Amino acid sequence: MPQRHLGSPKKSVIRPFDGLPQIPVNYDELSGFSEVWGGDRMDFGQWTIPWGAFATLPQFQREGAIALMLAAILDYAIGDPWTWLHPVQVMGWVIQRYSKWVLTIWKAPRCQRLAGIELVILLVGGSGAIACGLVALGDRIHPVLGWAVQGVLLASCLAGRSLRHAAEDVLRPLAAGDLVAARQCLSRYVGRDTEALPEPEILRAVLETVTENATDGVMAPLFWAIAGGLTPLGVVGGAIAYKAASTLDSMVGYRDAPYTYIGWASARCDDVLTWLPCRLTVLTIALLSGRPGHVLRVCRRDAPQDPSPNAGWSECAYAAALGVQVGGLNLYRGLPKPKPLLGNPDHPITPAIIRRAMALTRTTFLLWLGLAVGLILIAGG
Repeated sequence: MPQRHLGSPKKSVIRPFDGLPQIPVNYDELSGFSEVWGGDRMDFGQWTIPWGAFATLPQFQREGAIALMLAAILDYAIGDPWTWLHPVQVMGWVIQRYSKWVLTIWKAPRCQRLAGIELVILLVGGSGAIACGLVALGDRIHPVLGWAVQGVLLASCLAGRSLRHAAEDVLRPLAAGDLVAARQCLSRYVGRDTEALPEPEILRAVLETVTENATDGVMAPLFWAIAGGLTPLGVVGGAIAYKAASTLDSMVGYRDAPYTYIGWASARCDDVLTWLPCRLTVLTIALLSGRPGHVLRVCRRDAPQDPSPNAGWSECAYAAALGVQVGGLNLYRGLPKPKPLLGNPDHPITPAIIRRAMALTRTTFLLWLGLAVGLILIAGG
């Protein structure tokens, strides 16, 4: 397994693997959708939104607030249908073609490093610019289309449903006592060897995946969407630009050949962009746990042992809040690789613990979403 630049091997959960969601979605129950426009409010069944507050905002902030709420609903209800074209697929195609071309024609480490810096600038900046252009085009055709484009693009940056789907995909056969099927499902989402994992190690792998990716798959994209929403860049530009950096890190951010030099800038760009949202996620998890002092003490004690500047903090915060321990010995292509132990083993890792971790992520997301909409309203005067 290639060694990451500043971190352990990571396989981010981006999309579900077995097609469309199996649970039918009743959109009428979701939002009422007895839509009435008039006066100074929007009435969606049981939900009433004070339109007058939105109407006083600059257009980019008003659309950003609506797009954030729409994206949250879309990610929760639909996620990333496997048959739809996803922005990450396009980014991945560009990264693969560009890196293959560079590695073919440039052999000198310095040239590859410079090409890697250029790749970061072009993909992160270009992805954000294209996203902003698509939103502007939709808005030019009709404002409602502009909102829809923002909502769909922003939802594609959030992996909340995909993470839940990945966890349940492994927990279902495990609950039925089918270890072979559980190991096969787990192998889709993690880089470690899964063929001989016992049940406790399968549960640890699921919890580590859910808690690491809670930051770079859910909270960090939301953070950069919020940051973009306070500027004319917009929520979509910020989130898509971060998603491009995260995709670069997942594909080429490794220490080992052939990505040692071309992936250097990608790894560091992702580390820098994830640093602040990761720390804010840790702080939020600590507050929600009801034991903030304990969680922060455990994080300060254990998280710095992880070679990644972000993954260890995210995993450790959840472990401390839930009273479990993650980390230990993993095998990658038959080679042992120890990970630092994070948290205290007060309780064994169980499916209930994993579901509590996912509930913590949902609560954190909703809290940030509410604060973001409020912040945008305040910024609009």
